[in-house]
Amino acid sequence: MNLQYLKAFFVTVKLNSISKAAKELHLTQPGLSMQIQSLEKELESSLLIRSNKGVKLTEAGEIVFDYANTILSMQDNIERDLNSLKSHKKELLIGSCKAVGEYALPCSIYIYKQDFQDVDINFVIHNTENIVKSLIDRTINIGILHGDKKHENIITEKITSDKLLLVTSLPLMKDVITIDEFKKLPLIFREKGSGTYHTIEKHLKANKIDIEDLNIIYELNSMEAIKTSVLSGKGISFIPELSIKRELKDGNLKEIKIEGLNIINEFFIAYRKDHNLSIHEKDFVKFIKSSRRGFC
Repeated sequence: MNLQYLKAFFVTVKLNSISKAAKELHLTQPGLSMQIQSLEKELESSLLIRSNKGVKLTEAGEIVFDYANTILSMQDNIERDLNSLKSHKKELLIGSCKAVGEYALPCSIYIYKQDFQDVDINFVIHNTENIVKSLIDRTINIGILHGDKKHENIITEKITSDKLLLVTSLPLMKDVITIDEFKKLPLIFREKGSGTYHTIEKHLKANKIDIEDLNIIYELNSMEAIKTSVLSGKGISFIPELSIKRELKDGNLKEIKIEGLNIINEFFIAYRKDHNLSIHEKDFVKFIKSSRRGFC
């Protein structure tokens, strides 16, 4: 398969425009169209339906587009890794869930760099669902996940656990509430796809509580944004204990305990089965699993 033609098809679909894709790829529109037609001829399948509104994938096109995303990511990563090898550059490509990445991991990276100053760290933060996707797409080589996400090509190892506390900045009427009282609270949640959302949902189901029965006033895709909202009295939320130790100690946030409900976060380090970890990647995995990691 001609990768140049595959890229022409992929960019056209992403931009939903032959003219925009041609400009992006520095091609003429007829030249771009010929490349897509050549790909269709090679695959013996029609991939696109063209119209004045842009392009639409055929059923075969949807299949090819999904594979194209992975194949082209792999091509970019091969070129990146070979260039890194030629320059003798040591690089860590790490992705982390927000619960760890926004608070605990920066301290760990600082400590790690004291002993491994020659390693460059490329560090991204996203929700757990997208970190798993980045591992599969080979955008990153090591991920830190909120919860144990099972996938046939990913190895996970538990690194730590943490309490997920229901907290408020408002004056507490009661230190302990019932499930029925909990259902009436104005709650702020993380978005679907986040490890925090999945963990809460799993524990609620175990206690025969439907998440749809809760009074969720809105969802946010950042734990830091949730913490700020709770501190300013906008609502009540579940927040990892590791990220609010100071606020709890200073009395700015207070825990609300729920009868019969204790939620524990579990965090895992993950990497692909088909990826041979380099020496410095193995060192990082060993470090992050050790007591030296310094989550703060």
